[in-house]
Amino acid sequence: MLTVETIRKIKLAHGRDGKTIGQIVKDFHLSRNTVRKVLRSDATRFEYHRTVQPMPRMEGFTGWIVEQLEHDSRQPKKYRRTAKVLYEQLQGRGYEGGYDAVRRFMRRWREEAGLKAPDAYVPLEFAPGQAYQFDWSHEQLEIGGLPMAVKVSHMRLCHSRFPFCQGFPRETMEMVFEAHNRGFDFFGGACGRGIYDNMTTAVSKVLRGKLRELNPRFEELCAHYLVEPIMCTPAAGWEKGQVENSVGLMRKRFLAGRTKFASIEELNEYLLERAVGWAKSQQHPELRDKTVWEVFEAEREMLIRPPKDFDGYRLEHCRVSSTCLVHFDRNRYSVPCEAAGKVVQVKAYAGRLKVVEGGRLIAEHKREFGRDKTVYDPWHYVPLLDRKPGALRNGAPFTSWALPEAIERVREVLRRYDDWDRQFAGILTAVPSHGLDVVAEACRMALSQRTVSKDAVLSILNRQQDDELASEVSIPSRLELGCMPVADCARYDRLLRGAYAAQ
Repeated sequence: MLTVETIRKIKLAHGRDGKTIGQIVKDFHLSRNTVRKVLRSDATRFEYHRTVQPMPRMEGFTGWIVEQLEHDSRQPKKYRRTAKVLYEQLQGRGYEGGYDAVRRFMRRWREEAGLKAPDAYVPLEFAPGQAYQFDWSHEQLEIGGLPMAVKVSHMRLCHSRFPFCQGFPRETMEMVFEAHNRGFDFFGGACGRGIYDNMTTAVSKVLRGKLRELNPRFEELCAHYLVEPIMCTPAAGWEKGQVENSVGLMRKRFLAGRTKFASIEELNEYLLERAVGWAKSQQHPELRDKTVWEVFEAEREMLIRPPKDFDGYRLEHCRVSSTCLVHFDRNRYSVPCEAAGKVVQVKAYAGRLKVVEGGRLIAEHKREFGRDKTVYDPWHYVPLLDRKPGALRNGAPFTSWALPEAIERVREVLRRYDDWDRQFAGILTAVPSHGLDVVAEACRMALSQRTVSKDAVLSILNRQQDDELASEVSIPSRLELGCMPVADCARYDRLLRGAYAAQ
């Protein structure tokens, strides 16, 4: 194979230096035919292209492969066999050649049959505030010292190209809602259209063409933000190519060299900081005289601003157990004891849970994402202490209960008595009606008076309540009579006559 440099030296030796073909042959150790070919041609580069690929081991098997390929071409794409599968089937029929020969034969056959379309795409253009693209990616990171598969949501404005990404522990419906709320909060509004793939949290069923049966809650989200959802064609990632590029941008630029974070919140702050820094330094691909951040600032004025965030929760109905717990997502959460045995509604948000019974909020907890964890609120069990005071000794909700210092000191003093649990339970049951701070102050007064008991604390609470009621009655400093009294001593004589008459 002649290199470009050798061809250049041959032409210079003949055209500039006036050397003959024989001299060039001796100087470069080439054949005369090679030198003549270079001098007679205007080409500056010679390449060899193989027109026929010999495949001797494929003889006798090509007919069977063609039959299988023709059969597969009439099947849906997801049921067509790959080159690897056909190669393994060929080996079962006695084929001793390599896999590469089978792959090249299948590719050439598909090209000749017109089954392989060229990779060509139509460039897309979007007006300010017209559309955004949304997608998920899965990243293997270390969160809090433990390996974790973090689900990262990507939302990218199509006009300004600004990428907004946030990490979540799951990819469920409530996480989709939270990702949109955070994105639209940062952008300052929503676009007219949202471009999605056919994620199961948004699409219940893929119908013919562009028709989709959407999840009702996802439709509520789009209606709240006045967004028209556009679902991509299956396996057509180029229809949302910008957000696909955002995934690579995050992996190669934002997370390059750093995969350890103390929490998901720290990860999200880091991703937002890197996204803003990238946008302020990156030139816009179309508006060359502006950065991505400058175009984004201008696009903000074109976004639709909703009055408030979408109430993004996933609703489930659960029955409260006899231990006042609801089971949700492999974990347990306490509710007030009055709801034991009832069916309640659990509203699952991205980071918290709300429990509703009869349209009334009865409990709220921070959401846990592990397994087999139990989250207690000890105040949910306090009404039971009136009948079961012994639960204070070994009750699971009370083992690590942090109470105000004064109440803790009262408990330590009461431990000297045999019925300390009953007395302390009586003090705790007064908290719902009086308030924790008021009961703590009553405990401090009892400790200062050295009269620590249930009756003493309740007496102080009752006196405080009576004082508050008395202070609410206003007595004027000067009383004025509307009718002045008149002196009449004869009234006494009349009263005496009436008394004698009665005898």
